[in-house]
Amino acid sequence: MLLFDMDGTLIDSNGVWKDVDRTFLARRGLPYTHAYYEGVAHTILPLAAKFTREYCHLSESCEDIIAEWMDLAKDAYAHVAVKPGVRAYLKQCRAEGRSMAVVTSSVPEHCRTALERLDLMKYFDRVTFAHDLGLEKKEPAIWLAAAKAAGVEPEACTVFDDSLSACRGARAAKMRVVGVYDPFFARDEGAMRGFCDVYIKSFQELLWMPEQREEQRRRRS
Repeated sequence: MLLFDMDGTLIDSNGVWKDVDRTFLARRGLPYTHAYYEGVAHTILPLAAKFTREYCHLSESCEDIIAEWMDLAKDAYAHVAVKPGVRAYLKQCRAEGRSMAVVTSSVPEHCRTALERLDLMKYFDRVTFAHDLGLEKKEPAIWLAAAKAAGVEPEACTVFDDSLSACRGARAAKMRVVGVYDPFFARDEGAMRGFCDVYIKSFQELLWMPEQREEQRRRRS
């Protein structure tokens, strides 16, 4: 079973939230720092809003913070691009008969908008939303929930994610992890390379060469 993160792994969307965060903080005369991004990156909106309210000493409610974020993000997910090699790799995995699912911290509305517009939803059996479960991807529980929903053992799952904390959560759930490079987490590349079972700069690295495709065809015939 292959489990894919969405933001920064399948689609080039981490910049959406970086822009949202910068604008949100600038409106309040606050800088965008690494400590702030560490607190909000790859987590669900309610927890990100709680962190933001406390970290920035804001008087707004978490609900008001989330509403402002959603307004700033607007229809950005209708315009994001798929990352290099993703479409070809998903097609290759489908040809192999591999089962695939998405596990994401993204807002369900944004996730569906992006995957449907990019015509990627057809490759996946299901989507597990951290938002619906109230879990973060650094927690093994969300990965175990995804495996249970798919009817497979955690040890039979391979996770693709651009976040080191998410990869650690998946590994704690006894899953194999493939780290995926994204500029948003570039400073974690060294740690990702040392921790993950495999680390890729692009999904193009996982595509078969013509001779490999022919060998696979012969094995299946």
